[in-house]
Amino acid sequence: MTLTLRVNGHDHTLAVPADTPLLAVLRNDLALNGPKYGCGLGECGACSVLVDGVVARACVLTAAAVQGREVTTLDGLAVEGRLDPVQQAFIDAQAAQCGYCLNGMIMSVRSLLNHVATPSAAQIRAALEHNLCRCGTHVEILSAAHLAIELDAQQCKQLQGGAHA
Repeated sequence: MTLTLRVNGHDHTLAVPADTPLLAVLRNDLALNGPKYGCGLGECGACSVLVDGVVARACVLTAAAVQGREVTTLDGLAVEGRLDPVQQAFIDAQAAQCGYCLNGMIMSVRSLLNHVATPSAAQIRAALEHNLCRCGTHVEILSAAHLAIELDAQQCKQLQGGAHA
């Protein structure tokens, strides 16, 4: 089957079976390394992507299911070489040990901020509760999420100021 997928702002026409997991297409056909294979069951979050701005598990989502929708991977969050505020926050807060879970953590926080500008601590925890970190960097990850709120607000103000200048 021929599918056209919009990933990170670019259209890709691929000949793949409709039931091919989106994760396989992203990693194998498009050579995107952000989403990781973790559990293969949609439980750990390592494969997370945004579909129309909402976090989704690419290991259990078929490529055909996202045709006509906007898929954003960790690789596509940066704009014009500038990291997304969530990515920057995770770097600034040093919220990584092995880094395997970071894709899911970052994509979950980005999805949350896409819908709630200033989420509460409880909302942050709820957004992250289905992402597994085996290294135990949960404190740093939560710090990064709180910092991401600040950085995202700063970026929004800069963009709004630039639009009115």
